[in-house]
Amino acid sequence: MRLLFVGLVLAAWPVAAQMPAGGSSASAAPLDEAGVRKSVEAYLRNLYGWGPDILVTIGPFKDAGGTGLLETTAEVSMGEQKDSAKLYVSRDGKYLFRGEMADLSKDPLAEIRAKLRTQDAPYTGDPKAPVTLVEFADFECPVCRQLHDVLRTTLPNYPQARLIFKDFPLSNIHPWARTAALAGRCAYIQEPRSFWALYDKIYDGQEVISAENVWNKMMDYAQQVGLDADAIKACMSRPEAAKAVDDSIANGKLVEVTSTPTLFVNGRRLVGADQKLLEQYIRYELARKKAQTPSSKR
Repeated sequence: MRLLFVGLVLAAWPVAAQMPAGGSSASAAPLDEAGVRKSVEAYLRNLYGWGPDILVTIGPFKDAGGTGLLETTAEVSMGEQKDSAKLYVSRDGKYLFRGEMADLSKDPLAEIRAKLRTQDAPYTGDPKAPVTLVEFADFECPVCRQLHDVLRTTLPNYPQARLIFKDFPLSNIHPWARTAALAGRCAYIQEPRSFWALYDKIYDGQEVISAENVWNKMMDYAQQVGLDADAIKACMSRPEAAKAVDDSIANGKLVEVTSTPTLFVNGRRLVGADQKLLEQYIRYELARKKAQTPSSKR
């Protein structure tokens, strides 16, 4: 379970920072250690979706050996699972170093959310839902089919979440993925609500689709979900559909999607089809939203 520091860049990275010119530790104001520990813990919980069932302990600070930074240890545990990593904090308590400088006063996922282009993309669920899932996927990708099945069984339990689909066909390894992406885009153009029916058909039929029969399969599925198959076929040959798919791929690259499926839960990246991690992220976001909502007066 990817809950702790496994695979994170918080452990084992070099720090090469220096004190600003004219600055010294002696002239700095005393550090509010308790306050900074709370800030670091809140930042990490928000970044990785660690809910209240995960214990996070930030240790005391000490000089980091002439780097101009302070060193501490973060310990993370859930049940029998435990891990730890060294962290470095600026002397004013404003910045956390984890291979890059992180401003603790800012939302670590805001930049990703700002880069995700979700206009004119198929979505299902309440447009005002507090949790938004953005899925970059390839219709021929086997793990994408696994994620499709996970989403189909999980999302009905979370009406507070909506799903947005973005095409990211890996044409270099999946010969019919782009054709399926074009079919999906044209289904969305013809009847937005029918996109999701075709989405299900393609993933459910993934094993019987091939590069040789993909056009016929797309037409069959289009008819089965009530679409005009001839219109879908004509649309798939038009530059507008190709541009929409290319724009989606470009957006994926902008947010550093390198494999499929990649899902963003309110900007938090999830690669693969881990149902437990998906639900952890959704529950974290719902709890965070609830905590931010003022209690109604009686």
